[in-house]
Amino acid sequence: MPLLGEARADFQGQWAERQWLNVPGPFYGARTDNCGTGRIHAPDLVLYEGEHFTEYVYRQPRTSEQLRQLVEAAQAEVFAGYACDGDARWTPEAVRERWRDRTRIKEYLASRRSAWVADDEKSGQGTAAAADVYAAYVDGDLAAHLRVYLFWLDERRSPAPEQTLPPL
Repeated sequence: MPLLGEARADFQGQWAERQWLNVPGPFYGARTDNCGTGRIHAPDLVLYEGEHFTEYVYRQPRTSEQLRQLVEAAQAEVFAGYACDGDARWTPEAVRERWRDRTRIKEYLASRRSAWVADDEKSGQGTAAAADVYAAYVDGDLAAHLRVYLFWLDERRSPAPEQTLPPL
């Protein structure tokens, strides 16, 4: 994929420094700056952690347009703190562990909501609404996406419609 190949230098994040809120997949935010540029470029994929506005990927890109947006978010990130080597790092057990940790993620999102609402009044970035989308994703489609990702990690290919997906 030329788009990612050309931008690989912008993906220098380190696995050991990744944000705990990243959704399993090839892309993740690690030690990023605090300029709050990620949502400007990839609002359906990126959120901010804590009071420091470090960026993480709450939804993996599923279209070429979303991939382009995430690459732009990585290019705007001055510390090159995004990474694209998640497929080589995530293990099936780590994906299942993240799934078991979903209540903690939802509690975190709920605890930050009032601060994000206040920040949104200044920035207009819609972080509180995006956090609601992330929480709904955890309750909804995330399980199916993680099961497909588990298949990918095991087989290195997408499942055929008739294939049974691994359990979470």
